Amino acid sequence: MIRSLLFWLGFCMLLLVEVARVYFIMPFPGSQEADTINVAYFIESNLLFIRILGTVMIAYPLYVIYTRYNKVYKIVITGLLIVYGVVVYLFNVKFLADKMFRQPSKIVMTTKMKNKVALGQLIIGVSINGKSKAYPIEVIGYHHQVRDSIGNDPIMVTYCTVCRTGRVFSPFVNGKLETFRLVGMDHFNAMFEDAATKSWWRQVNGEAIVGSLKGTTLLEIPSEQMSLSAWLTLHPDTEILQPDDKFKDEYEKLKNYDEGKSKSKLTKPDSLSWKDKSWVVGVSNGLFATAYDWIELEKSRIVNDEIAAVPVVVVLQNDLVSFHAMKRTVGHDTLVFKISSDSTFLADTQGLSKWTWTGKCLEGPWKDAQLETVQAYQEFWHSWRTFHPQTKMYRQ
Repeated sequence: MIRSLLFWLGFCMLLLVEVARVYFIMPFPGSQEADTINVAYFIESNLLFIRILGTVMIAYPLYVIYTRYNKVYKIVITGLLIVYGVVVYLFNVKFLADKMFRQPSKIVMTTKMKNKVALGQLIIGVSINGKSKAYPIEVIGYHHQVRDSIGNDPIMVTYCTVCRTGRVFSPFVNGKLETFRLVGMDHFNAMFEDAATKSWWRQVNGEAIVGSLKGTTLLEIPSEQMSLSAWLTLHPDTEILQPDDKFKDEYEKLKNYDEGKSKSKLTKPDSLSWKDKSWVVGVSNGLFATAYDWIELEKSRIVNDEIAAVPVVVVLQNDLVSFHAMKRTVGHDTLVFKISSDSTFLADTQGLSKWTWTGKCLEGPWKDAQLETVQAYQEFWHSWRTFHPQTKMYRQ
């Protein structure tokens, strides 16, 4: 009786721990709704000990079963062990995040002349000290992170397709260059593990949420999302990340993700406003944040607003995919902007000056002035409200 109890307790523990360690951090039904990240981290941190304990618990009962019990009982137990082996394989090979989404074998950057990425593709663009690079979303969306450098500055370009969040970070932790691997998800947001301390970091804000570095935050590097064509207009000498031929089939699964035509339940957008997977443009200012509905932005093309008393303008270019957010102040003057009648530039209603989409004044009273860029993101509404619970919903 005691041997049987010991076997079943040990077997169930071994089986459940293999399932739970992955279930809690991958998008299985119901797994991302509750705050179970601490449980998942505890299991992962103590996995070896739990496996040894479970093995010790079933070892002697198994010896007794295979030396004393009848053939039928041995077959049943062998079947259970085979089931356990299959579970171990699935949850340690097939369902692990870094096994499902592998890193590129090489980073190939080219100039505009040799580029093979379609000009209409969405990219995450980064510019540091006059040098610029563009990373197609349908490429980094599969890998979830791409390590690169601009000049002498290492960068970590990340993207979570389930949240539609693109972020760029400096991969230094406490002054040391760190390596990260994709470990799973937290509230549907990609999560990385650093190699040194095994702490887990959220992709959406670069914060370590469990582990010895809990509370530490990676330095975010300013980035912009727009079409490659729009980015090349701003940065004609940019380098562009090219798809890795080894992952052609994987990239194909993200085809049309840019346009919101994904068929996956996790990434297919809602067609109405303010639903879980409706698109929004999110802008934050310290503890304050505002979300702008994408459908309304497509109609109005421009929004003059204030976030925590800071005047901002959010504008959508003619391609209806490239957006910008800027402070609408020049010196002590607060401006109100509109789109010109021919939709080719911005104009302020005070002085009728002519401005580019990115806030450079071309002519008028504020000629050569440059509006300050504000970091803005396009993402799913469920993601923005989860990680910005204080956000406001902008209404026309």
